[in-house]
Amino acid sequence: MFERFTKDAREVVRGAFAHCENAGGGTVGPEHLLLALLDREASRGSFALAALGLPPERREPVREALEEARRRAGLSRADTDALADLGIDVSAIVSRVEEAHGVGAMSGDRRDGTRRDGRRWSGRPAFGRDAKDVLEKSLRMALAHRDRQIGDEHLLLALTARPGPPAEVLADHGVSHASLTRVLYAGGEAQAG
Repeated sequence: MFERFTKDAREVVRGAFAHCENAGGGTVGPEHLLLALLDREASRGSFALAALGLPPERREPVREALEEARRRAGLSRADTDALADLGIDVSAIVSRVEEAHGVGAMSGDRRDGTRRDGRRWSGRPAFGRDAKDVLEKSLRMALAHRDRQIGDEHLLLALTARPGPPAEVLADHGVSHASLTRVLYAGGEAQAG
């Protein structure tokens, strides 16, 4: 499948691995793909984000919101609200865990290079199930729009098409699957490039 990726999409995948490694993680997740997409400039995905009010200089709040979601172990706002309805305060749990184990302890990233079972990571991180799902959806997005290659815009579309913190954070900042589709495919100018 990677042979169908454009240069920009390949850069996003490389960037996702770098974000994962920098966080001390062993599994590349959708959040790493989104962070790598936010790093991009002068690509179709970056153009679409800018057209929806997120030019490169305004993307830091998205990164911060994504990091906050990771601190909650990837729980979406809907998950947090559902637990609150059961009397479970996720913020209080996160605070207690971070008091005992350090900030970001629930994110799954281990900055000391060890896995949860205490052994050291060996080699590069691997794609997690959710990240693989994003890659598969990006192929389906490209095929649905009759695009010959998978670009970073397809990765962005795939992230917004599946539930989870990346889609939720993007939607909170005005980037939804419907709005992306409109920007990328409604007008001929968006298809250039």
